[in-house]
Amino acid sequence: MGSNVGHTTPVSTTGGSETPRKKQREHLHVLVVDDSALVRQVMQGILQTDRRITVSVAADPLIAATKMQKERPHVIITDLEMPRMDGLTFLRKIMAESPVPVVICSGFAAKGTDRALRALEEGAVEVITKPKLGVREFLHESAVLLLDAVWSASEARIVPRNKITVSNRLTADAVLPLRLKSRNTSPCHGLIAVGASTGGTEALRVFLAALQPECPPIVVVQHMPENFTRAFADRLNHECTIEIREATDGAQLHNGLALIAPGNFHAAVNRAGANLVVNVVDGPLVSRHRPSVDVLFRSVAVAAGRNAVGVIMTGMGDDGAQGLMEMKDAGAVTIAQDEATCVVFGMPREAIARGAADFVLPLEQIAPRAVELLKSEKSLGHHQS
Repeated sequence: MGSNVGHTTPVSTTGGSETPRKKQREHLHVLVVDDSALVRQVMQGILQTDRRITVSVAADPLIAATKMQKERPHVIITDLEMPRMDGLTFLRKIMAESPVPVVICSGFAAKGTDRALRALEEGAVEVITKPKLGVREFLHESAVLLLDAVWSASEARIVPRNKITVSNRLTADAVLPLRLKSRNTSPCHGLIAVGASTGGTEALRVFLAALQPECPPIVVVQHMPENFTRAFADRLNHECTIEIREATDGAQLHNGLALIAPGNFHAAVNRAGANLVVNVVDGPLVSRHRPSVDVLFRSVAVAAGRNAVGVIMTGMGDDGAQGLMEMKDAGAVTIAQDEATCVVFGMPREAIARGAADFVLPLEQIAPRAVELLKSEKSLGHHQS
């Protein structure tokens, strides 16, 4: 591919570096719905470590509905398995009668991933798993993820699926030290690297469904719990014309294949001779996440250089913003999803503000543009709009 020079501001943008930052709420009311008194107690204790958060609790959805009539919460955290009304039915009623951002926190997020996927389809904005070692032994990481999920949900734009169109903070250095990158890297295939968080399950469905079997290989980081990504990949594989799998260590990339990083593991792209492979690695939370978009993007910057396109999609926070900048510095073309089609504009906004995005595009335009940029030397070299 030709040299990637002259990064220019695209004609089709929704802001760029001047995009104003959305002010985070100064106060957050969270309603926790769970039939376990112990779970309610521990959740309340963790959430109230953030003094901006007040918490109310309910033992089942019917009690919760009564409380919601008296005071509408900003975010609801609910289990899936509860007496008198199951979590999915409760979620449907919320979305139909008085939409509120809902976070599913359930052991079934790992044990019954199909139900968790159905919850996202019904309108939940996040799915997180209860701790493996017992609710009283919430690890520090679990607390970080719970608080992030709640704040992320509070900023989410609730979009029904039928309206969607075709602590200490570590950087990627903790997993993958930054090495000198070359713009002359020449693997045999181009590569599209994608990062997403809140709202990403539906955004990825639109993105991947638009791709054809001859498309370049894709590697995806979507912030999801462990075991959840395999069911997500399997479902997408049945809906899309390309092959979609959960990534396994050493998997070789080829055209028409999309690999999704497994929950609770980082995914990094590396060279194996003339080929590109994905390595699945353990490690600490990076940018408050595992898998981290920053880790993926940095690895692609090193392994693929200018022969890659980076895409950052809907999500809260800034995971991926630094990595997208590293991809751009390595000669890759970079795309951010626009605000109008994001559920949460946080991650794309951060990337845009840092000057990391060459293009800011509506969701439905991202897949065809990414493929076009990899196929067209002229487009890749000069960033034609």
